[in-house]
Amino acid sequence: MKTQSPPVITATGLRIYGVHQRPVIRDKVFRRVTVTALAAALLAGAATPAVAAADSNAAVLKAAADSNAAVPKAADGQDRPELQAAMQAFVDAGFAGVQVRVHDEQGEWVGSAGVRKLGQNVKPPTNGRFWAGSVSKTFTATVVLQLVAEGKIGLDTPVAGYLPEFGLDRRITVRMLLQHTSGLFNYTGEYYDDGTVVPGIPATGDEWLNNRFRSYQPEELIRLALSKSPRFEPGTGQNYSNTNYTLAMLLIEKVTGRSYAEEMQRRILRPLGLKGTMPAGNRTQLPGPHAHGYYRYKDAAGRQKVVDISRQNLSLLAGAGDLI
Repeated sequence: MKTQSPPVITATGLRIYGVHQRPVIRDKVFRRVTVTALAAALLAGAATPAVAAADSNAAVLKAAADSNAAVPKAADGQDRPELQAAMQAFVDAGFAGVQVRVHDEQGEWVGSAGVRKLGQNVKPPTNGRFWAGSVSKTFTATVVLQLVAEGKIGLDTPVAGYLPEFGLDRRITVRMLLQHTSGLFNYTGEYYDDGTVVPGIPATGDEWLNNRFRSYQPEELIRLALSKSPRFEPGTGQNYSNTNYTLAMLLIEKVTGRSYAEEMQRRILRPLGLKGTMPAGNRTQLPGPHAHGYYRYKDAAGRQKVVDISRQNLSLLAGAGDLI
């Protein structure tokens, strides 16, 4: 499953925290929410174990204090009952909590519903941080396109010329990475229309649960992908693959001579004042206020277990899903 979350800089964003199980998404949720929430959900995507909100023991007390942080002035006097009702519909359907931020013609509005942590009555913080998931790809693509505009990267130039160490098919261009048309195997696994599954590094499920703190090097992810057969010939199809954006991250580093984190800060985060946004690296805890996410499964004896998966290592999705 693709991991998606609301971008920090979009007009509308929705974040859901819940107890995740197989299947993760339940149809009744989408039958009960309003059009406004549906639009936000389509923007945000569904939370998965690999992007659920994380716990920071050092920040728990601060999180409680910050959970009622001041709402931006534009939101004063805006009750937005339709949004409140939409959030509550998600909670009533079984999700632990929801965090929503909207910026539209009425101004900026933030709200939350449900709980920040199971067993507590405190709502999710409206200024909460979270693992941003695959919206990180938008940021990565922006940096690549800036480098294209500066003449440092050719959009239709073979990636192999920039990263010769991987022995990439020379038909694969930079454009193909950004458009998911390279055909490269997705290192988190491939799911074919006929039901065939070719496993990669687990990003969901019980196997991921047991390895969620493992640290990965981006080169390791690429070499695993290249050890598998491509999904199709370069440029002949389209298939969502995290491999494309980890390669794009390495491309940024090779061309600039600086780390991905440095380029992200220099080109996007500092200029836009996104002080709460950062590449996660090997960080396993979220800084500042945040809600908790959970994973539910059955053990060998058939007993239901619930695990707090708020802490995890997002180096698994280098350049493809590792922003906070």
